[in-house]
Amino acid sequence: MRILGIDPGYALMGYGVIEQNGNRFRTLDYGSIATGPSAPMPERLKYLYSSLMEIIADTEPDCAAMEELFYNTNAKTVINVGQARGVAVLACVNSGLEVAEYTPLQIKQALVGYGRAEKKQVQQMVKAILGLEKVPKPDDTADALAVAVCHANSHHGSSRYQMAVEKALRAEQDRKKTDRSRKEKDDFRIIRG
Repeated sequence: MRILGIDPGYALMGYGVIEQNGNRFRTLDYGSIATGPSAPMPERLKYLYSSLMEIIADTEPDCAAMEELFYNTNAKTVINVGQARGVAVLACVNSGLEVAEYTPLQIKQALVGYGRAEKKQVQQMVKAILGLEKVPKPDDTADALAVAVCHANSHHGSSRYQMAVEKALRAEQDRKKTDRSRKEKDDFRIIRG
């Protein structure tokens, strides 16, 4: 299974593509998509979208996973990151990929075994699990690889805990799909005058 991990951001959007075969991982591609602060936001979003579409076309992942939006005190930052996250979701959906979402706590738990782990601990585990020579930089890249590993562990782990997480995630996804299909009948229509 090939997994695209995404750490959403508008200045830097981290991505990482890994391949899982049983308990072994292979890193296929990783990096960050950067946009400059002087560029207008619509152009930044367009660049993020087109770059992600290229990465998806080049690496052909089977699914995608991304970190849920973490709210901080700066509302403008949250709004801008939310826009970038929406563009990332759109690129994945338009490419036929299902998107799984994980909280920072879930990602830390999956990689380190402790939900309150420090960022450096998570980065070191990314390096160790994927057999990399050094911790990927910038941090957004390491975070994207971490969410991909989290998804792999959640969906293909061997422990009862991991299987329970997988079952719960599937049930939640099924519930969301059912709710979404019900809503789609009401939410999407053309009203002509």
